Amino acid sequence: MAPLGLLLGLLMASCFTFCLSRQNPNEFALINSEKSSTKESERKETKAEEDLDTEVLEVFHPTQDWQALQPGQAVPAGSHVRLNLQTGAREVKLQYEDKIRNNLKGLKKGKRLDINTNTYTSQDLKSALAKFKEGTEVEGSKEDKARQAEVKRFFRPIEELKKEFDELNVVIETDMQIMVRLINKFNSSSSSLEEKIAALFDLEYYVHQMDNAQDLLSFGGLQVVINGLNSTEPLVKEYAAFVLGAAFSSNPKVQVEAVEGGALQKLLVILATEQPLTAKKKVLFALCSLLRHFPYAQQQFLKLGGLQVLRDLVQEKSTEVLAVRVVTLLYDLVTEKMFAEEEAELTRDTSPEKLHQYRQVHLLPGLREQGWCEITAHLLALPEHDAREKVLQTLGALMATCRDLYQQDPQLRRTLTNLQAEYQALAALELQEGEDEGYFRELLASIHSLLKELR
Repeated sequence: MAPLGLLLGLLMASCFTFCLSRQNPNEFALINSEKSSTKESERKETKAEEDLDTEVLEVFHPTQDWQALQPGQAVPAGSHVRLNLQTGAREVKLQYEDKIRNNLKGLKKGKRLDINTNTYTSQDLKSALAKFKEGTEVEGSKEDKARQAEVKRFFRPIEELKKEFDELNVVIETDMQIMVRLINKFNSSSSSLEEKIAALFDLEYYVHQMDNAQDLLSFGGLQVVINGLNSTEPLVKEYAAFVLGAAFSSNPKVQVEAVEGGALQKLLVILATEQPLTAKKKVLFALCSLLRHFPYAQQQFLKLGGLQVLRDLVQEKSTEVLAVRVVTLLYDLVTEKMFAEEEAELTRDTSPEKLHQYRQVHLLPGLREQGWCEITAHLLALPEHDAREKVLQTLGALMATCRDLYQQDPQLRRTLTNLQAEYQALAALELQEGEDEGYFRELLASIHSLLKELR
């Protein structure tokens, strides 16, 4: 029996070994083959990503405009990319939605308000509207009340102020009342010279306003000041002319009343007689304010011999300042008439009233007749650049009327040639200093134009 048992044991061992050899070895492995392959692929992808990370890419930041994309630049997601067929380059810009999103950045900060549309019923709104129509004041918040209290602490009601002024015998005057008081002070025989001058000085401040100047006319104050030009005191004449010049400026209604009140004759008389230079300055200022943009006054000025009065004035000694102002006035009057005629032609008005009035002003023939062609040319000898500029402008305005006289004047040509050399040097200095539009180059251009006209 022992040998039989041994034989049976060997046979079973042999069968077990054979069965083991026929089985898949992976069934008894410690690692699943499917999972092992997955992890292996993941290791490969991780290694590939690590290899890509070794190359650092530049991030491109697009804007609202097309920009060229360089090789190796990374484009943010959502960008608009196109191929430029002309250059062959790729171009990038933000999408329109991104632009709007960028513009709205910062507006989304803070918490969103929760609006409850059921807070007020229709009946509540009707009740509030009824109270509003009835003038019922809604009680403000505590902050509003505190603000109102703060304002009341610094300011008081006008009724309270008026009451205190009444107790102090202080009267709040309007501009009209102040002007009436000043005119009465000036016109009073009991007022001293200093008080009259002070009244005129204060009055000049108020009549700068157009409405106040017309109010001065309404209660007869303008005529009182005009009559002040007849005073024997030079200071009264000076400050009366000062007030009139301010009242005449760009105020047609006052200008008309002044001419009818005899202001033009009185101003010319002062300029034609011996008076202090300061008084003549103020009178000339009033005359300029009266004549500008008022063709009727210009007609009367020519009839009264105004050009002759001004000619004698500039020929006096030590009146260079007045000469420049006179030349400026004549230039303004000449160009004013020219512009009025050009405006009428552009607007195609057949017989406008304003153009008809200007055509009655024969200024250029009067200037030539009174010798202003020669007088203006001689004024180029003035040393100040500003004075020369105004004289050059006037020469250009008078060129059509005085061309033959200027061409026959060798002194004028020599003076212009000398000024040309002087201003060429000054203009060169301006260029060196980097001034694009220099003052002396403008004067030089005026001289070139005049010399060209004289050829």
